[in-house]
Amino acid sequence: MQQVATVNDAFLKIAGRGTRTAWLWQDQRDAWRPISAAEVYGRVRALATALARWGVGKGDRVALLSENRWEWPVTDFAVLALGAVGVPLYMTLTAEQVGYMLRDSGAKVAVASNQEQYDKLSAVCDAGGAPGLEHIVVMDDGKFEMATTFSALLEQFPAMLAEDAGHDAAFDAMVAAAQPDDLATIIYTSGTTGEPKGVMLTHGNLASNITLSTVPFGFTERDSCISFLPLSHVTARHLDYALMLDGVTLAHCPKFDHIRATMQAVKPTIFVAVPRVYEKIRHATEGKSHGLKKAILNWALRVGAQHRQQTLEGKRPGGVRWAMADALVFAKIRAAFGGRVWLFVSGGAPLGMDTAGWFADVGIRILEGYGLTETSPLIALNRPQKQRIGTVGPVLDNVEVRFAADGELEVRGPSVFKGYWNKPQETAEAFTEDGWLRTGDIGNMDADGFLSITDRKKELLKTSGGKLIAPQPIENKLKAHALVGNAALVGDKHKFACVLISPNFAILESWAKVKGVVYTDRKDLAKQQRVVARYQRIVDAVNGTLAPFETIKRMAVVAEEWSIDGDELTPSMKLKRRVVEHKYAAEIAAFYQDEATATK
Repeated sequence: MQQVATVNDAFLKIAGRGTRTAWLWQDQRDAWRPISAAEVYGRVRALATALARWGVGKGDRVALLSENRWEWPVTDFAVLALGAVGVPLYMTLTAEQVGYMLRDSGAKVAVASNQEQYDKLSAVCDAGGAPGLEHIVVMDDGKFEMATTFSALLEQFPAMLAEDAGHDAAFDAMVAAAQPDDLATIIYTSGTTGEPKGVMLTHGNLASNITLSTVPFGFTERDSCISFLPLSHVTARHLDYALMLDGVTLAHCPKFDHIRATMQAVKPTIFVAVPRVYEKIRHATEGKSHGLKKAILNWALRVGAQHRQQTLEGKRPGGVRWAMADALVFAKIRAAFGGRVWLFVSGGAPLGMDTAGWFADVGIRILEGYGLTETSPLIALNRPQKQRIGTVGPVLDNVEVRFAADGELEVRGPSVFKGYWNKPQETAEAFTEDGWLRTGDIGNMDADGFLSITDRKKELLKTSGGKLIAPQPIENKLKAHALVGNAALVGDKHKFACVLISPNFAILESWAKVKGVVYTDRKDLAKQQRVVARYQRIVDAVNGTLAPFETIKRMAVVAEEWSIDGDELTPSMKLKRRVVEHKYAAEIAAFYQDEATATK
């Protein structure tokens, strides 16, 4: 176990490994090139020196608006080295949203990755929306009227950038001076409901989590992982800290569209993703299967289901039938991940039993975890030695949990945040009178200590008859079908539940071609009688697994595929329920126009 008290302690360990490769990055020719630990140290030291010359010091806030690339952790570590506070922002934010967070945090410097992100900062500054912002840095080279380029800052210190430069005692002493109670970062919640809040996490909060989370896995310098989940999200940032501390090589993948090619080039041994990524991989597999291929896939899945328990126990099934299924189907799915992954992990949202079971049936065990931004983030995690499908695993050793009378999970421990930036009332409301954090999640724990999360407390639907419906498990059942891109259950304060379905249009268009469905555009396709009937059959099948009060009485197929860009999903791919309900208010109203007399 790598014991560290601060993130800066972790940095000194990570950067102290000399010529060993720490990161991989892709150049303009798409070749993957290494960055050694010594080079990491030199770049962090050079950037920290440049920022210090601008007057950045202890407690100052530095905003970071970038995709995953090596400059992101260099900026992060440089800011923390100075005792300053990192404020990571999602690249999908609008200029207006960025402006709010710059003002709210009082950021002194903003570091952006490219022209698009710089334009947001420029627009905010032109409108006078960030009075405290003194400097802008852009990672890409080019000419920017109001900014300095990243390379120009580093090139001021060529001696520091030399791989044989060694460590500087004064710089190391400054880095090591950070204390566990020092504020390390302000992370704005993605805002599924209400105004974004800045979660304040200290060095101690983050360090308490990274020293424990990877211990059960035994990662070594032989392992590698692709960093593609947004580093502005605490889960990805925590993951990268922990893996770097364990000596794992990270390959930074800036665009999700490149992940498939990156997996083939890097061939990682560890794969961590949000459930939506796993769902897309499943859908792609099923969507490409027609005729004989579909028959072979279904046969292989039946064989795999007979060996599911062995897979979940981490064992490789035996027997001629499984070997045939593996050769025909399962090995090809593993090859899509690069062929070397021995650990699959899911987090950020509920994975769902259907998706977890499907992957187990193809010989891939996915270990699910759970946490919040406010808990740095991990609360619970399945481990190779102790896991149970459908749960998020046992809680971490330094975290305590309990349940309120209404089933809400409450936690306390060293990873729990100190409060929301500039929001004392919201901070007070987040805690119970005796100091436990209210997670906002409904859950339970079984006799063996495995934690399960049912749904968000605020998202539970209460019918007019007083029945509570948890939407996420039902939505996950629907999303398990390849034709369903996303789903939003509605019905709060109504007699019955209904659902909006956003198609997986790539699969739907392929299905329509095979079935001979003629249409002009996606809007027309979503209205086609045969299409609506097909989705109704999917809903009917799910209804067969639900309690009577949960059953979906009506459904509508919408003409849009929900996305982050469309604002229906958060950057971590969670459904923005309020946005969807507002956008499709007319469709929802139609569900209930005859509610008083409706029997179906």
